[in-house]
Amino acid sequence: MNAPSNIPTRTCRDTPVLKERGQREVFCGLTGIIWLHRKMQDAFFLVVGSRTCAHLLQSAAGVMIFAEPRFGTAILEEGDLAGMQDAHEELDREVERLLSRRPDIRQLFLVGSCPSEVIKLDLARAAERLTVKHAPHVRVLNYSGSGIETTFTQGEDACLEAMVPVLPETGARELLLVGALPDVVEDQAVDLLTEMGVGPIRVLPAARASGTPAVGPETRYALFQPFLGDTAAALDRRGAQRIEAPFPFGEEGTTLWLKAIADEFGVDDETFERVTAAPRARARTAIANAAESLRGKSVFFFPDSQLEIPLARFLTRECGMEAVEIGAPFIHKGIVGADLDLLSEGPTISEGQDVDKQLDRCRAARPDITVCGLGLANPLEAEGLTTKWAIELVFTPVHFYDQAGDLAGLFSRPLRRRGLLKVEAGA
Repeated sequence: MNAPSNIPTRTCRDTPVLKERGQREVFCGLTGIIWLHRKMQDAFFLVVGSRTCAHLLQSAAGVMIFAEPRFGTAILEEGDLAGMQDAHEELDREVERLLSRRPDIRQLFLVGSCPSEVIKLDLARAAERLTVKHAPHVRVLNYSGSGIETTFTQGEDACLEAMVPVLPETGARELLLVGALPDVVEDQAVDLLTEMGVGPIRVLPAARASGTPAVGPETRYALFQPFLGDTAAALDRRGAQRIEAPFPFGEEGTTLWLKAIADEFGVDDETFERVTAAPRARARTAIANAAESLRGKSVFFFPDSQLEIPLARFLTRECGMEAVEIGAPFIHKGIVGADLDLLSEGPTISEGQDVDKQLDRCRAARPDITVCGLGLANPLEAEGLTTKWAIELVFTPVHFYDQAGDLAGLFSRPLRRRGLLKVEAGA
């Protein structure tokens, strides 16, 4: 009853992947700070970068001048970039000032940027030195948010990966949920699993350092997001075991994700049905209402967030859309394989990007909706194509049953807007 009812006979699992290596159009990994700093209440993210890095964070976060966010930028000046000043001394001084002014900080992340990596500033060594100095009150970690080789969601992956080696050890059998979701969405997942009798349940990242989870060979973990491949590898090295499942987008994806966890923890089918029946029904109704305008329409994904494959599975199977091309910055079949198994063979699967070539394919296909980054959306709209900003799918709550209708609505609204504009133009 919980198994997918329409498993395709030929899927995208073994579809040859078109691998492209050329010019890319993506945000950098610093963008992840925008949702991470809201999630981790006693952490601070100190970007070691340029004024451009600072402007990006301020504009992306929309922080008012009287607010005191949990992130900032240690600006590298010309003297630092030219090697005329000791950047480590200056960084130590800035950290000292920050911690004296913000005694609430328990975790400090030194976040590398393109400029700090170009001048080979060793932030890993700085983090070790500063941890020794400020322990046990503050733990200092570092990761790279540079956009030189990464896309924007990999900032979260790098942050969580940096946390895994210092997690406490445990021999207890526990469930670890991995990924930074809005509290209201995370609570839904935890409540459903708790009602089934699954537990203890821990979350990475925790809201506060005092709630940091432990990990060990009896830990079973499930990913909230498909872009957490490096974090998963780090947890595997600690002995934890991943629960494989499609990602919890839509009614089907959420049900299969929950069922995989329930099976791992010995939940019987009757209990699972009792807990999930009502929210599943609500999700199906919400999706049907929102997806009415999506059925039979085509969608084209540019690589951006690494959500592309699970989203394509949701749109094709639950909303009746046809995928023309599914582009992703990186395809980790060990992570998204369960979603590929549910995608019918047909769309082009592309990894990486050569933006000019992909633009040519998109223009030739003329899809009904194109999912892409902000830098491509306006030009494509000017050419008459309907677009959806990929970054909105990361910033908007879209996981699990109660958000399933909202997820479908994110794709149906641009099509309805386009229809209204055509009507007004015709009038």
